[in-house]
Amino acid sequence: MGGTKNRQLTVHLQVDEPFATLVDQEALETAAIETLESENVVEGEMTVVVTDDEAVRGLNRQYRGVDAPTDVLSFQTEGDDQGFVYSPESAGYLGDVVIAYPFTAAQAQEAGRSVEHDLVLMVVHGTLHLLGYDHANPEEEREMWEKQDAILRRLIGDQPPDPRIGMHARKNDEKPKPPA
Repeated sequence: MGGTKNRQLTVHLQVDEPFATLVDQEALETAAIETLESENVVEGEMTVVVTDDEAVRGLNRQYRGVDAPTDVLSFQTEGDDQGFVYSPESAGYLGDVVIAYPFTAAQAQEAGRSVEHDLVLMVVHGTLHLLGYDHANPEEEREMWEKQDAILRRLIGDQPPDPRIGMHARKNDEKPKPPA
């Protein structure tokens, strides 16, 4: 398990063994911190977990009632569940972002992006959810995707491919094809 501390921000990273050599842990920690700082969060802790499809499927079934894997799940532990953005003045444990590596790798291939790009995208997307953002309606989606795109531009250095392609585009029971 790795961890990065920046000011009063701590990101714990847990990557399951089969994926340890495939994941740039520093890039994922940087993505989480950049996302938090972009929202003026100066204190707090979070965990990013990279695991397999079955682990994410189990969490998805248990917490969302959907018996299927997905790319990323976020489990917010603080803040308001009424749809308000997390207050930057508050400190504490923000929550967990859990990424299914195989699902994300297949999704990246399907969309013509690198796995590294999509892992960073999943961290940014999941962290925004921890901060109270959602995409349940068109207005929320526009706001969240604009923030996500701006953060990805800072992290990647140029205009990222449209993250909506592939991401959450499938029905929950539809699994992407595995990478060749």
